[in-house]
Amino acid sequence: MKIICIGLNYKDHILELDGKIPSVPLFFLKPDTSLVTKRHVFYYPEFSNEIHYEAELVLKICKVGRHIQKKFAHTYYDEIGAGIDFTARDLQRACMSNGNPWEISKSFDFSAPVSQHFIKINDFQNLKNIKFHLNRNGILCQEGNSSDMIFGFDEIIAYVSQFITLKMGDLIFTGTPAGVGEVKIGDKLEVFIEDRKMLTVLTK
Repeated sequence: MKIICIGLNYKDHILELDGKIPSVPLFFLKPDTSLVTKRHVFYYPEFSNEIHYEAELVLKICKVGRHIQKKFAHTYYDEIGAGIDFTARDLQRACMSNGNPWEISKSFDFSAPVSQHFIKINDFQNLKNIKFHLNRNGILCQEGNSSDMIFGFDEIIAYVSQFITLKMGDLIFTGTPAGVGEVKIGDKLEVFIEDRKMLTVLTK
């Protein structure tokens, strides 16, 4: 099982990071050891002083495919969940300033909590209009909508599958909107899709 993450997929998030809009989907991988699926407790790592939350919609791949055409991409996922891409922002800045890869800031253990339950795609009226948001300690911090993605679900699958074979059970984090911020020990993070609470993460 692979965890594939799309970066810089919302214009407002790119602006808050002072970045550039990509011409193709940017992606990186997280190992399966980054998952937090049961107790949903995130233990703040000792190697960073600046962990940020990034709420995202997550696709679950339902069959094997490679070199998938965009027109068929919708048949390769059947459920959508929620996840948090925890990022060690201090490590990421250091890596980027030195021109180094920055997996160390994204792929560490327990950096990818994912909802235990996923929603069948047939339960959505419109996959291009899915609202989601993150609350930190009961306060709204992030709001997103799939309509604001630079690259939609099908574009992501078609592009990634040119390079990596997708397999049943793979997860694709589809990018985060504006509002990312620092998480502190003792925080309670909650991610919602529409009005449905999908994920609760406690930080210790």
